[in-house]
Amino acid sequence: MSHRTIFITGGASGIGRAVAQRFAREGWFIGLADIDEAGMRATAALLPAGASSVHRLDVRDRAAWDAALADCAAAAGGRIDVVFNNAGIPLGGNLIDNTPAEIERCLDINLKGVLFGAQAAYPWLKASAPGSCLLNTASAAGIYGMPGTSVYATTKFGVRALTEALDGEWFDDGIKVASLMPAFIDTPLLDHTANQGSNEGIRERVSEAGLEITPVSAVADAAWNAVHGDALHTRVGKTADRLAFASRWLPGRLRKQARTALKPLGE
Repeated sequence: MSHRTIFITGGASGIGRAVAQRFAREGWFIGLADIDEAGMRATAALLPAGASSVHRLDVRDRAAWDAALADCAAAAGGRIDVVFNNAGIPLGGNLIDNTPAEIERCLDINLKGVLFGAQAAYPWLKASAPGSCLLNTASAAGIYGMPGTSVYATTKFGVRALTEALDGEWFDDGIKVASLMPAFIDTPLLDHTANQGSNEGIRERVSEAGLEITPVSAVADAAWNAVHGDALHTRVGKTADRLAFASRWLPGRLRKQARTALKPLGE
């Protein structure tokens, strides 16, 4: 009998690793995908023996998606129940200071990679429906566009839009589509600089702004609940909740705050 299987991009660390551990505790088979092969092996070492497979995948390569998913299904016993479109990179700073190469890389990984992942996942999720799920990592940055996040927020608004569109497109196929909208999560991404022109880490800026950093385990639990619940978007962290509340009920105040009170990340 085949396992229940989740295929996770960005599985070498951070949210991907935490979600892999969370689903493995429930007896799922875990397909790990990333460009960081050493990181994937480290994640696999944290999982039960024989309960995972490792697949090198650049999410910008559409053909590589097909090969990785087929290999994962073969290792898992023939089926994939959940595809977690999670791989992504940060990019901060004012738009005019972001280089063309930075912009293209962020768009390609955070948005094009998610679109390609959804296309490639569809036949596998349709075959295991009902009960299958495409889970996308969006962000609190996809709730309201704040200064210093223009490119990153654009990609995450796109992931949000894709999630909503596919929720309608795939409903009759019995495929659930959902997103996670985490705020600042305690992962290695926070230790990056906002962009190549900055020497200040994102974690430092978040701490200076007095914003909370949410444990990655909270995202893993949210992912489990999103796959097994009915929510279209699942927010994670107090910042995400506050931003959603303000954008709905206090849009004028939020707009004023964005204009006058926030120093762009990476400035």
